[in-house]
Parts: sequence; structure tokens; C-alpha cells
Amino acid sequence: MTAVPPGTPAMPARSAGPDRSDVAAELPVVLADVERAAGRLAGVAHRTPVLRSSVLDAACGAEVFLKAEHLQRVGAFKFRGAYNAVAALDPEVRGHGVVAFSSGNHAQAVALAARLLDVPATIVMPLDAPTVKVDATRGYGAEVVTYDRYTQDRRAIGEAIAAERGATVIPPYDHVDVIAGQGTAALELLAEVDHLDAVVTPVGGGGLLAGTAVAVHGRSPGTRVVGVEPAGRFAAREALVRGEVVTVEVPRTLLDGQQTPEIGAHPLALIQALVDRVEGVEDADALAAMQLLATRLKQVVEPSGASALGALLAGRLPDLRGARVGIVLSGGNVTPEVLTRALA
Repeated sequence: MTAVPPGTPAMPARSAGPDRSDVAAELPVVLADVERAAGRLAGVAHRTPVLRSSVLDAACGAEVFLKAEHLQRVGAFKFRGAYNAVAALDPEVRGHGVVAFSSGNHAQAVALAARLLDVPATIVMPLDAPTVKVDATRGYGAEVVTYDRYTQDRRAIGEAIAAERGATVIPPYDHVDVIAGQGTAALELLAEVDHLDAVVTPVGGGGLLAGTAVAVHGRSPGTRVVGVEPAGRFAAREALVRGEVVTVEVPRTLLDGQQTPEIGAHPLALIQALVDRVEGVEDADALAAMQLLATRLKQVVEPSGASALGALLAGRLPDLRGARVGIVLSGGNVTPEVLTRALA
């Protein structure tokens, strides 16, 4: 395993993705927003490495460049969007506190961002969220309120708490500053690796995929962007077919970071305009990717964080064989039980 130093020359692209240079700028987030977010995050967020492995290339049948966001603060890309959104608030507004709802990574991200900016934070988390994520969120100083993800509406709970306390809700994905912050990971990837044929990311609520698409469209419009969601959750794929936000039943999957019942309206607008497609991935595919990452690259990644790589490794993206592919490893907050299962 090796890390790619900035400015490393890269081989020419083998194929070009669709040219979306004619996409209008009337979108909820544009490249300038992502660049502004990068300025806010400079010196605060980690500039995570891009990892390479000849073993991984051979297993995937492609040249793979891993953006190691599992090494980001709080162990996930979510810190980028959360910090950008909280930092963008007027100081007087920040003083009333922030509220977030999340299965874990956004929860930790908002909790840490709030601590760094001296803002009170309340986080609404599902009862079955991984203990490691709940403990970390409390460890950053946030108040945690729990709910049943299968019977209760986390958004309604969060908005009620915010209204009662005069706080500001920082949604996990349907927020322009959150999306812009998430896109900074792709900005860094493109600055270090030239001529990528495609960038593949996990998609839950759509913030990472949407932000990635904005960055890629702005800096490398010939590069395709592909999203990967749990095979049993059609929130993103059905929304793209219908052209509107679709609420689906929350699937029971190990990909807990992608168990959202819908993608957001802002992400959907960007995904429709800038993303090539979304594919499904099985739990077993993510576990296989986790095992390879742990045993051969010595990297600990959670199921959702490994889902994009899992899809490529399992051959679910056959058009990317032989291509130069950027993969976002979105998080590393995995429970010992699930990691043990992957290794077994």
C-alpha cells in the first residue's frame, strides 16, 4: 500500500465520461461553494491520503485510488460538511445551539464541530446505532436523544427540539453547506490524481455523492460519478427514475450509514444533473471489501465506508474494468462485532 503524494503524474485516461459542461449553474450548490468550504476547512479538517495497492488493482481489474476519509476527524467524511455548515452560521445564531439527527457519523461530526466552535449541540440518534458512534458523540460533549428508527420520525424529533430551544437544525445531507463541505474530499482527490475515468462514492442521503459530483463537474467534467447504495434500499435509484424524492422502508442492512429512508431534495437535484448512475451493493460485497482492506492494506473501514469499493470489487460496475477509478472510503467507525464478521 502506498500513498500518492500531491502532484504525482498520472497515466492518461482510458475513457472519457459524459461531457456535462453545458449543465446550467442554477443548481443548489456550485463549485464556488465547495471551494469556499475548502477555505473554511483548511487547517481544521485532515487532508486525508490517497492510497494505492497493486493487490487491490488486480482484484478489481482497474487502477484504484482510495480517498481515505475513514482517516478524517471523527473517522468519516461527515466532519467536512458538519463543520462547514456550523461555521457558516452567524455567530449570534450559533450561540443558540445546533441540533442534528444521524445514525452516527454525522452525529459525531456535528458534535465535534460544535465543540470546536463552542456551540451547544443536541444529537438525535437511533436506538440501534453502533455503540462506538453513540459513545463518541457523547464524548465530544453533545447531548444524545435516542429514538426507534423503524417507528419514529427522527426529523420531526429534531425539529421539535430545535423549536423548543431556539437552536438551528444541521441536517445530515439536505443542506447546501453540508453538501459543499462534503465535496471538498473530491477536490483533494482531483488535486492529487489526474485523469480519473470515474469517481465512485457511497450514497445514503446523497450529500457526499452530490458534493462529489459538483467538485468533479467543476474540475474534471469528463469524469463520471457513480453512487452506490444498499441493494435493498431503492431511495436513490427510485428517486432518479421518478424525478422526485421517494421515501422507502428503511432496510435492515449492515450498511447502517446508508439506512436513510430517502435522499434529500438538494442532493437529488445535483445527482440528476451531474451523476452518471446509482448501483446497488450487497452486505456481503461490503464485508469482502472490508476484509481485503483490513488484511492487505491494513485499513479499518466500516460497511458503509467500504460499499463503493465493494461494488467495484464484486464486479457490479463492469464498465469500469481497466479504468482509473477514484473510490471514497467514507468512514471507519465499525463495531468490533461487525469487523470480526468481515474478517471471518
